[in-house]
Amino acid sequence: MIYMDNAASSPLRPEVLETMLPYMRSVGNPSSIHRDGRSARRGVEGARRHVAALLNADPSEILFTSGGTEANNTALRGVSGGRLVTTSIEHESVLEPCRAQGARPVTYLEPDSTGTIPPETLDESLSEPAALVSIMTANNEVGTIQDVRALAGVCRRHGAVFHTDMVQAAGKIPVDVKSWGVDMASVSAHKIGGPMGVGALYVRSGTEMEPLVLGGGQESGMRSGTENVAGIVGFGEACRLARAEMSRNIPYVSSLRDQLVSRLLEIPHSGLNGHPTSRLPGNAHLAFLGVNGEDLIIKLDENGIAASTGSACSVHTQKESHVLRAMNLPAETISSSLRLTLGPQNTSEEVGKVAEAMPHIVSELRAVSPLRERYGF
Repeated sequence: MIYMDNAASSPLRPEVLETMLPYMRSVGNPSSIHRDGRSARRGVEGARRHVAALLNADPSEILFTSGGTEANNTALRGVSGGRLVTTSIEHESVLEPCRAQGARPVTYLEPDSTGTIPPETLDESLSEPAALVSIMTANNEVGTIQDVRALAGVCRRHGAVFHTDMVQAAGKIPVDVKSWGVDMASVSAHKIGGPMGVGALYVRSGTEMEPLVLGGGQESGMRSGTENVAGIVGFGEACRLARAEMSRNIPYVSSLRDQLVSRLLEIPHSGLNGHPTSRLPGNAHLAFLGVNGEDLIIKLDENGIAASTGSACSVHTQKESHVLRAMNLPAETISSSLRLTLGPQNTSEEVGKVAEAMPHIVSELRAVSPLRERYGF
């Protein structure tokens, strides 16, 4: 299998698994004061330091969660008060909590055709007071990277707390919560070679918020429940490796992406979605007119290639992509889009095999397309 669905989940790195194994065998609870408990606590706190280093945060500002979804929910539900501002291209783990705000007003900002949220758009929206702004660092579907530093600066001028979903960005591109002026940021382990089921929320010191989960008072009282020690340790190791290898991985993965995009755009009636340059290194989101994206995934799978059309979290809803719709792309482009996402483990040989297979797959599907006469397939 050629795996090109790294935005959904990346392969667990062998080094991460080896780091986790001793804690998977241990019975130590990090809240216990005996030897096994202290060992578990050291593992958790060591991981906290690695996560903090990746974000350029203080370890005390890192709150471990069960993943990016819980981190986003904690941020959005934890800051109370006035209006909430977000965008129409956020992950569902941001959009759903926004829809559940009840009487609390929510404003949804619209992107331009590349999936970019201009800081001027946010500035205009904040002419009316808002308590919290949530805008993702990089889009999970099309890979467009936002100017987080500028967006956070707008929030500071208007006195709004700024949260950003960094799940797709942290570990893949340099991020810096301190110099960017971010108040809260969500991250996840399994996007960067760590285990599933663990993530974190960065909360800048002094940011006022209420806990989402109450009980035993773990995580400084902000997230009760016995910590997933092995998962957290694995997350820390994944962050350590990502930080150490980022300067090498970014040009390598970007080069693979560019090779793939260049070859696939040779297919007639194809196009690239998202920002042409300000995008994640491994993200290639393309449209092949006259072909249904779901059919493409099935055919690619039959050819030993794993891909997707968008967020793995919402694939079972069979809904049209809200991201592409918000970007005002034509319906035919939306329905024919495919997301191929690469990681450091992918190779140039794999890119070549995908590039060779795609024209045949697209041609086969276009032969039975109801749009074949319009486009002359």
